[in-house]
Amino acid sequence: MLENKVLITVYVLSLGETYELFIPVNEKVGNISKLLNTTLFDSINFSKNYRLLNIETGVVYNNNVLVRDTDINNDTKLMLM
Repeated sequence: MLENKVLITVYVLSLGETYELFIPVNEKVGNISKLLNTTLFDSINFSKNYRLLNIETGVVYNNNVLVRDTDINNDTKLMLM
Protein backbone atom coordinates (compact mmCIF):
# COMPACT_ATOMS: atom_id res chain seq x y z
CA MET A 1 0.00 0.00 0.00
CA LEU A 2 2.75 2.51 0.86
CA GLU A 3 5.43 1.32 -1.56
CA ASN A 4 5.31 4.70 -3.29
CA LYS A 5 6.08 6.61 -0.07
CA VAL A 6 8.80 6.57 2.58
CA LEU A 7 8.58 7.62 6.22
CA ILE A 8 11.28 10.14 7.12
CA THR A 9 12.18 12.27 10.12
CA VAL A 10 12.88 15.93 9.40
CA TYR A 11 14.71 18.13 11.90
CA VAL A 12 14.09 21.85 11.54
CA LEU A 13 16.71 23.62 13.61
CA SER A 14 15.40 27.13 13.03
CA LEU A 15 12.11 26.10 14.66
CA GLY A 16 13.55 23.60 17.13
CA GLU A 17 11.07 21.00 15.90
CA THR A 18 11.14 17.44 14.58
CA TYR A 19 8.55 16.01 12.20
CA GLU A 20 7.85 12.50 10.93
CA LEU A 21 6.14 12.39 7.58
CA PHE A 22 5.59 10.33 4.48
CA ILE A 23 7.02 11.66 1.23
CA PRO A 24 6.37 10.29 -2.28
CA VAL A 25 9.31 8.57 -3.96
CA ASN A 26 8.28 9.76 -7.43
CA GLU A 27 8.66 13.44 -6.53
CA LYS A 28 11.73 15.65 -6.95
CA VAL A 29 13.66 16.48 -3.79
CA GLY A 30 13.28 20.18 -4.63
CA ASN A 31 9.49 19.90 -4.69
CA ILE A 32 9.51 18.18 -1.29
CA SER A 33 11.82 20.86 0.09
CA LYS A 34 9.65 23.64 -1.36
CA LEU A 35 6.50 22.11 0.13
CA LEU A 36 8.15 21.85 3.57
CA ASN A 37 9.34 25.47 3.33
CA THR A 38 5.86 26.68 2.44
CA THR A 39 4.12 24.58 5.06
CA LEU A 40 6.47 25.33 7.94
CA PHE A 41 7.43 28.94 7.36
CA ASP A 42 4.57 30.62 5.49
CA SER A 43 2.50 31.04 8.64
CA ILE A 44 5.27 33.00 10.37
CA ASN A 45 6.29 35.07 7.33
CA PHE A 46 9.78 33.61 7.41
CA SER A 47 10.63 31.93 4.16
CA LYS A 48 14.01 30.91 2.82
CA ASN A 49 15.11 28.37 0.27
CA TYR A 50 16.03 25.57 2.62
CA ARG A 51 17.52 22.33 1.31
CA LEU A 52 17.45 18.78 2.62
CA LEU A 53 20.55 17.27 4.20
CA ASN A 54 20.98 13.65 5.30
CA ILE A 55 22.10 13.80 8.93
CA GLU A 56 23.81 10.40 8.88
CA THR A 57 25.78 10.77 5.62
CA GLY A 58 26.11 14.55 5.31
CA VAL A 59 24.74 14.49 1.76
CA VAL A 60 22.98 17.66 0.59
CA TYR A 61 20.44 16.52 -1.97
CA ASN A 62 20.22 17.94 -5.47
CA ASN A 63 16.79 19.51 -5.95
CA ASN A 64 16.39 18.01 -9.44
CA VAL A 65 16.74 14.36 -8.38
CA LEU A 66 13.76 12.10 -7.67
CA VAL A 67 13.54 10.80 -4.11
CA ARG A 68 13.69 7.20 -5.40
CA ASP A 69 17.09 7.95 -7.01
CA THR A 70 18.62 8.98 -3.68
CA ASP A 71 19.51 7.08 -0.52
CA ILE A 72 16.34 8.38 1.17
CA ASN A 73 14.31 5.47 2.49
CA ASN A 74 12.22 4.57 5.53
CA ASP A 75 13.67 5.95 8.78
CA THR A 76 16.05 8.36 7.03
CA LYS A 77 16.84 11.35 9.21
CA LEU A 78 16.97 14.61 7.29
CA MET A 79 17.60 18.20 8.29
CA LEU A 80 15.99 21.19 6.62
CA MET A 81 18.79 23.70 6.27
